[in-house]
Amino acid sequence: MLTDPRIRAVIPPWGGELAIEILPHLDFDAIGSAEPTWLIGYSDISTLLLPLTLLTGVATLHGQNLMDTPNRIPDEIRHWADAISTSPGGRLTQRASLHHARQEAQHAFFQKLRTDPTATDLPLEEPGSWRLGRTPSSNLDVQGRLIGGCIEVLAPLAGSRYGDVRRFGGEHAKDGLIIYLEACESPALDIARSLWSMRLAGWFEHAVAVLIGRTQAPPSANFSQDDAVMSALGDLDIPLVLDVDCGHVPPHLCLINGAHAHIVIDEHTQRITQTIG
Repeated sequence: MLTDPRIRAVIPPWGGELAIEILPHLDFDAIGSAEPTWLIGYSDISTLLLPLTLLTGVATLHGQNLMDTPNRIPDEIRHWADAISTSPGGRLTQRASLHHARQEAQHAFFQKLRTDPTATDLPLEEPGSWRLGRTPSSNLDVQGRLIGGCIEVLAPLAGSRYGDVRRFGGEHAKDGLIIYLEACESPALDIARSLWSMRLAGWFEHAVAVLIGRTQAPPSANFSQDDAVMSALGDLDIPLVLDVDCGHVPPHLCLINGAHAHIVIDEHTQRITQTIG
């Protein structure tokens, strides 16, 4: 499908816990030389999104999957169809959502889908927005090349050719990297170890900012998910943006691996603008 010019986008319905098994069987040379086809999704699909961009230079889209596609999204967030229809050189601007889904609301909605697959009314009722961590300033203005995905499935790739973000960062050292990461369900100590494995593999050597997605993953006793982030990244001289709308707590920003991104946070706005192509 990724080498068929008649197919414009591939959108998996859900995750893929063992997508890592597919990687040795993909012909990255053929994919890289074909007319690009969008691969869209998040969670376990990060296992495919990240290597495709790192090894072929083809952009991939971390955002809503097929199961999320019908859901109404707030005005601040763009639909994946808007993102992939943006012309080369065009800009895609999104802002922090001021509300997101509660965990119990997500579970209730998934149960509703079993009997009503046309449901689109996942409620976004929990208030909150992005937070700046590890900085005395309340403002941020940073630009760089966007790359990232789900921590649990990307950490196993960190030391391999499929997850060589250090090399990618070196290729784009002039731009710098904006790395976005989000935890699905692992306890905080597991997330801390995963982030450390990424750090030891050189993921953050060329980072100019790190975005951490909002999560409902549990703490480890008194060790929180914020503690996990600070354990691995807190002593680096890199701005941290917490509770970003990416990953397993809807709504989902469209984040394009390989795109040039500009993030602005101040008293008036919290926004990310991506330049396509």
